[in-house]
Amino acid sequence: MSVQDYKSRLSDPASRKMGTFSYLPPMTEDEIRRQVEWIVKNGWNPAIEHTEPEFAAGTYWYMWKLPMFGETDVDTILGELKACHEANPENHVRLIGYDNFTQSQGANMVVYRGAAV
Repeated sequence: MSVQDYKSRLSDPASRKMGTFSYLPPMTEDEIRRQVEWIVKNGWNPAIEHTEPEFAAGTYWYMWKLPMFGETDVDTILGELKACHEANPENHVRLIGYDNFTQSQGANMVVYRGAAV
């Protein structure tokens, strides 16, 4: 088995990776649903953020509305993910699960990838 070299470069925004999930192929609708279900099952608060692909490596992403504190309806969360993507089709959209116990992000994944620059 060999380790694959990812040609991720700052000079090429389309090649930049944004954490573990960005190295995987795009998730199917069913896989996205299962991730949202897992966040809800663990009692974490979902939040949605988005940014332009060229700024994805930065620490600042735009917040889509407010975090959905206490939201347990998976379809509502999926609807907000889709609404964010439709309103910002060129942007990366990520789902975050905030863990109240550790007071930190317990999950962070890019759900929709924007167009390559």
